[in-house]
Amino acid sequence: MNLYAVPPRGFYIGNFEIRFYGILMALAMLIGVLLACRLAKKRGIKADDILLLAVICLPLAVIGARLYYFIFYGMPFSEFFNFRGGGMAILGGVIGGIVGVLIFCAIKKNIKILIDIFDICVPALILGQAIGRIGCFFSQCCYGNLVSDPNMQWLPYAMQVETYEGSGVYTWHLATNLYESLWNFVGFAIILVAFLKSKYKLTPTATYLVWYGFGRAIIEGIRGDSLFIGNSPIRVSQLVSILMFIIGTIILIYNLIKYIRAKKRTN
Repeated sequence: MNLYAVPPRGFYIGNFEIRFYGILMALAMLIGVLLACRLAKKRGIKADDILLLAVICLPLAVIGARLYYFIFYGMPFSEFFNFRGGGMAILGGVIGGIVGVLIFCAIKKNIKILIDIFDICVPALILGQAIGRIGCFFSQCCYGNLVSDPNMQWLPYAMQVETYEGSGVYTWHLATNLYESLWNFVGFAIILVAFLKSKYKLTPTATYLVWYGFGRAIIEGIRGDSLFIGNSPIRVSQLVSILMFIIGTIILIYNLIKYIRAKKRTN
């Protein structure tokens, strides 16, 4: 067993175990909120409003991530509040967050800021996802297909996963959690540039949908723990990711057409 490829799940303080997954998820949320507060100024939105948005969205994102996992994995709801037992799905968190944004706009009685809120949130969102996937690596979840070739059993291409927690039996799998983390970090840089440089609203949101949707659809295809729709070969998260990619592409094309028309008018 290559100890360097076996991520530690956490550490103990006395008899209490603190897992890296929880630390990294909390860090992702904190950094995301701070970044969104900073970006909000670019759209004329107060930091206080972003804090209110976070108070609404973060609990709904956690609930959404939990519900998505329990519904599609068929887990018993008696375990719903056993967060230490694991079981979160990031796409469910995104859906829960969107619901939170809609509630925020309803509270403010201003649906016009919806687009600005989406554009402000997506850089923070994908950065949080990038950090969160590192948490998945330490938690030994969201890994890929089995790697049987000894020549390919090395980190970060692959990682060792304990078959059952406490069993001491490890198998090599594609480190898809690290693949997605790297993809999201690169995406964060691209989306941040889109936010700071683009003159057209929804461009950052569309860039997120295209970038994350495309990457997740590809990576999901080599995941070893995907959810399928019934008995079909269709992976739930892959289908959602493809839809995200299509929607984002349509928005980008629309903005590109507006840009070309504006160029023609100035010429």
